Amino acid sequence: MTRMTKVRNKERKEVEILQERKQWYDQVPRPYLKKEKRTTTILFGGLTIIQDSLIEAALCGLGYKVKALDCPDNTSLQIGREFGNRGQCNPTYFTVGNLIKYLKGLVAEGKTKKEIIDNYVFITTGSCGPCRFGTYVTEYRKALRDAGFDGFRVVLFQQQDGLKQATGEESGLELNVRFFHGLLKAIFIGDILNILAYRIRPYEMEKGTTNKVIANCKEKIYEALLYRKPLIPVLLSCRAEIQEIKVDWTQVKPKVSVIGEFWAMTTEGDGNYKLQQFLESEGAEVEVQPVTAWILFLAWEGRFDTKRRINLKEYDPGKFGLLGKKPGEKLMKLAIGEKVVRSMFQFYAKLLGLYYYELPNMDQIAEYAHRYYDNHNRGGEGHMEVGKLLLNVIKKKANMTISVKPFGCMPSSGVSDGIQSFIIEKYPEAIFLPIETTGDGAVNVYSRVQMMLFKAKQEAKKEYDEAVLAKRQEQIHLDEKVASKHSFKHVVACSAANVLYDH
Repeated sequence: MTRMTKVRNKERKEVEILQERKQWYDQVPRPYLKKEKRTTTILFGGLTIIQDSLIEAALCGLGYKVKALDCPDNTSLQIGREFGNRGQCNPTYFTVGNLIKYLKGLVAEGKTKKEIIDNYVFITTGSCGPCRFGTYVTEYRKALRDAGFDGFRVVLFQQQDGLKQATGEESGLELNVRFFHGLLKAIFIGDILNILAYRIRPYEMEKGTTNKVIANCKEKIYEALLYRKPLIPVLLSCRAEIQEIKVDWTQVKPKVSVIGEFWAMTTEGDGNYKLQQFLESEGAEVEVQPVTAWILFLAWEGRFDTKRRINLKEYDPGKFGLLGKKPGEKLMKLAIGEKVVRSMFQFYAKLLGLYYYELPNMDQIAEYAHRYYDNHNRGGEGHMEVGKLLLNVIKKKANMTISVKPFGCMPSSGVSDGIQSFIIEKYPEAIFLPIETTGDGAVNVYSRVQMMLFKAKQEAKKEYDEAVLAKRQEQIHLDEKVASKHSFKHVVACSAANVLYDH
């Protein structure tokens, strides 16, 4: 046999193998039907720990079987990397790994894979744009197949569609006003509890008191949502408990605002190296971004895009165009929706004792950001990261800003490493630190945070000293009424200084 014949036969065998191999493709998933509502458990997760828990209660109260997954840890990351494609973002690995870990736990408890595939469904959010987020659902299904759960349902919930989700008449998810009202209540109350916890905990006089009180409040609210009890008495009871926490506002601590990619800045676990807990352990007060702000951003996007199309010579006839529609009516509905969101949030905030807190003004953020980053650019948080940093510096909202995002996050990395560098040159007083998370390298991240935090502490001390001079008090003695306050007017970033100004 000649050498040429051997090569030809080898290539023929390789072609035959390739022809026999079945290429995987993402099939249309089996729907979650209304008749399965009582027998199928909905799995979800991805917001803060408190919000996931309250959403579970709210949906269970509507008759669904719901289970919020635990906060993803490094074990979830390892499982996600084992079954996921290479080069994905951390949120993909953590999320699908966490799901697979939970399903394997069900198998260990004695459930068969068929029972799991038939009686469980995972719901995740979806979006469009340049980010790979839009393809995550396909990656989840492929990883589940490779882990032995082929056919497990992953249902996509589009963020922008609201009540107009393509679920079908027989869908198990009844996306009506009751559904969204329960969902929004859980999100708003979760945001408020988080804001109060991060505001009070650094100044508590007895370590662990804040966590204990917030956990107790969460349980009471969980029960109220689950059994559809009146919320107002429960929230007032929680406010009384929170106001009993003893604090020392003379402790000078820098306020650190955590912004960036949505999942990375929101998670409270290994996905961002437990950044919030680390900052507090290093003597900082953490300002977290409310999930409610993302809802307001989606409403702003709707208004912005509609106004753009109205200004065209003719209504664009595309699928998402305005031809044959009523753009004025759409703008009115978006404006009313935004007012409802803000009113509901402030209503619950006052019941829980969170005063002098304003949700971000999306038009203001867009205006400030547009000078450096075009509002038309989309992907990730869009222009919000730029606007937030500018307002943190100009309005003295934070002593330091950290932008955290997954390694390889295209929209956020381009902003943090590009646009923000220019802004820091324009505003040299800004203390800004971009962080990329990979699942490892925590020691390096902590070291970088500590170095920048030193500058932030100096800035906070400067603000406090100026407040002392402004009040002409060498010795600060806060009366009992002021010392027990957990809300005060904003003047500068440092809370200790703000308490003096408000005294």
